[in-house]
Amino acid sequence: MFNLSQYRREWFSNPRADILSGIVVSLALIPEAVGFSIIAGVDPKVGLFASVAIACVTAITGGRPAMISAATAATAVLMAPLVRDHGIQYLFAATILMGLLQILAGVFKLGRVMRFVSRSVMTGFVNALAILIFVAQIPQLTNVPVATYWLIGLGLAVMYLFPRLTKAVPSPLVAIVVLTGLTFTFGIGISTVADLGEMPTALPLLSLPSVPLTFETLRIIFPYSLALAAVGLLESLLTAKIVDEMTDTTSNKSQECVGQGAGNIVAGLFGGMGGCAMIGQSVINVSSGGRGRLSTFVAGAFLLVLLLVLDDLLRVVPVAALVAIMIMVSINTFSWKSLGELRHNPGTSSIVMLATVATVLATQDLSKGVLVGVLLSGVFFAGKVARMFSVSSRLSPDGQTRSYDVTGQIFFASADSLVDAFDFNEPVPHVVIHVGDAHLWDISAIGALDRIVLKFRQQGVDVTVDGANQASASMIDRYALHNKEHATFSAAAH
Repeated sequence: MFNLSQYRREWFSNPRADILSGIVVSLALIPEAVGFSIIAGVDPKVGLFASVAIACVTAITGGRPAMISAATAATAVLMAPLVRDHGIQYLFAATILMGLLQILAGVFKLGRVMRFVSRSVMTGFVNALAILIFVAQIPQLTNVPVATYWLIGLGLAVMYLFPRLTKAVPSPLVAIVVLTGLTFTFGIGISTVADLGEMPTALPLLSLPSVPLTFETLRIIFPYSLALAAVGLLESLLTAKIVDEMTDTTSNKSQECVGQGAGNIVAGLFGGMGGCAMIGQSVINVSSGGRGRLSTFVAGAFLLVLLLVLDDLLRVVPVAALVAIMIMVSINTFSWKSLGELRHNPGTSSIVMLATVATVLATQDLSKGVLVGVLLSGVFFAGKVARMFSVSSRLSPDGQTRSYDVTGQIFFASADSLVDAFDFNEPVPHVVIHVGDAHLWDISAIGALDRIVLKFRQQGVDVTVDGANQASASMIDRYALHNKEHATFSAAAH
């Protein structure tokens, strides 16, 4: 239920820090948006205007205050084939459909799937992203004047030392001002923002994409839109979870799905590409003091001001300053303690974390890394739970009845082990299987019970299954084959 007072607090409880951190983030968005535009095969203005639209709209409609959303590499990679084969107008149409699909995901509360992402996957995701952020800066570190390295080093020193003096002003903003002042005053010949690409000179116009409104158009864009929506939500929800932990607060993941969708629809209508949350810029925002929706809105709004009003000032900002910020983000994002924990954590947890990192680095795709991590987590968890069962037995004093006591969780991963625990060659006329301390989860468990009962019957043994809890008894009644014949069965009383 919408809470107006809480929403107002999310906007205005931290105005000064939110405004300053938003300004820092707006500068950090520029090289990323330009670079991602190039990856997608479009003009820099497409990524820049998308970043403005997505940041401003998600600030209003999203579920995670202080998280930064804009044009991203994860979505840009998926767009390149569509732009190449069908043109930019189809990209705008796919972006709008992407947003509609994300809103539907929010309506149906698909954000709840984040409960299945383990901490090991999260750590792998963060570490892989930190490495990717650093690797993305390498082009700006090769074949450049020596002064570039000195300025980057100075920028890192400012960001490390300035917070020891005061935290009233975000240290990345101070680094940008200092490095810009030095390069402009002394005429240091290094790359500036003006060298990244042609910047827009006018506001974009609101318009529908110029594509035929036909089923053929839908057939072309739907696969792209579905992939973009899925990847965008995955990265956004993971980032939201990270910001939750950084700020020790909670967020509405379903509302965030809706917010991301709304942002992408507006971006598509204003000639922008699709995007999602950006962990690097989100970390910059939170580390600089941003906590509310105002910080996200300022990041988008001030970016627009930079592009259209302060463009002359923007053009002289050295790229070295922005590279220094992203390197510091990379350092702060990486979970350094996870390296030491590799020796102490369970082996399966370490494997999941390392597999997530390796997959992301090999494919340059965060979603594939998370998928591998989640699948491995599921396999290891199933294997662990499968071992959490036991079967013991005892023979009656008259030697006529063998009683088996089954305890633990019986499902597809433990079904075969359950069957192997029974002795079908013992010459007893009657067998009792007590399942009161067990739970039968699926049809594999019921199938294993069928196999046990039917194998005993083939030996001429009378079988009784008793003590099943209500849920297990319902499964047996519906799916068991042995229970539909002459075997004796009794459920526990509830």
